[in-house]
Amino acid sequence: MDLGIVGRSAILVASSRGLGRACAESLAREGVNLVLNGRTAADVEQAVVELREAYGVDVRGVVGDATTTEIQDALLAACPQPDIVLLNGEGPTPALFDSITQEQWAETAQRSMIAPILFVQRVVPGMCERKFGRIVAISSAMVKSPNVLMSLSHGPRLGLTGVLKGLSRDVVKYNVTVNQLLPERFDTGRQQQMAEIAVAIKGITFEEARAEQVATISAGRLGRPEEFGDAFAFLCSAQAGYISGQNLQLDGGSYEGVF
Repeated sequence: MDLGIVGRSAILVASSRGLGRACAESLAREGVNLVLNGRTAADVEQAVVELREAYGVDVRGVVGDATTTEIQDALLAACPQPDIVLLNGEGPTPALFDSITQEQWAETAQRSMIAPILFVQRVVPGMCERKFGRIVAISSAMVKSPNVLMSLSHGPRLGLTGVLKGLSRDVVKYNVTVNQLLPERFDTGRQQQMAEIAVAIKGITFEEARAEQVATISAGRLGRPEEFGDAFAFLCSAQAGYISGQNLQLDGGSYEGVF
């Protein structure tokens, strides 16, 4: 299928590796020009070169923490009028619920909710004026019980979901859509990190920790990053203009509800 986005421009936050890199790959294949972002210069430079050489699109890199005003300025300097924006970010190190401090909650809220909202405020007016925009956030489909290992970002990301849902109703008439992708367990470095933490806390082997991850998924396997990237690309397509304000579960059929 021709997604109708050849020549469009995208800013992809936290896209030098993992699920963000998979999203970049899928857009580049469709002929979209990219601004990639990551905190590690070597990762960003490698992704820029590989995608540029593989797909012949314009690919630029911005190294740094995209939750800061400085790096958000740099992203918009590299692409002043983005048609597509991916909101993504590495989650904080998981911790036990009763060990999380007020300062940690506040920092996570700033990074996972407030900073992305401020960036969206800057790009939405131009999208509405040009009558095309696709904003997609990667959030979390999984909420752990408070008495076990959990991610601090669940609460702030749910707050971001609420804000983006409200925004989606106001901007869709301008052909600007706002959606979220909710990944379960995909085979990226993040799941390797989670397995290593489980090894340290539970005293199990790495293989046992990985088996525990797979056991929670109805499909009986971890998701492949390219599956995630292609779902993202479709939400960015010309054909997806009637999909907005949605949270798409990518969970290997694990969600038990009907809606």
